[in-house]
Amino acid sequence: MKKKVATANILRNAVVDAILDKKGNDVVSLDLSEVSEAISDYFIICHGDSSTQVQAIADHIRDKIKKDYKQVPAFVEGYNNLEWILLDYIDIVVHVFHREARLKYQLEELWNDATVYKHDSIQKIV
Repeated sequence: MKKKVATANILRNAVVDAILDKKGNDVVSLDLSEVSEAISDYFIICHGDSSTQVQAIADHIRDKIKKDYKQVPAFVEGYNNLEWILLDYIDIVVHVFHREARLKYQLEELWNDATVYKHDSIQKIV
């Protein structure tokens, strides 16, 4: 089987689908491609209602991207406390928060010059 080539947009869509598979809440992607200080093309942000859900979302993203695109994150952080798991795929950085941590850090506000896309199960990309 041939490896799928994952552009940043394709990878973003796959990550969003994986989050929605595990019922991640308030899924948004921030298009940072036009922001000069940005370290990646996209941030994808969501939250879970429990530590178990936060871990399940992050695990599912990692499994799906590895299986479908043969990619693993260059950097992973946050599995020790499950309040904020970061998966760095270079062009895309995924932030899986626990609800309270998301409210505390308000990451979307820090990058308010980015274009924001909201995703829900109705908009799921197949």
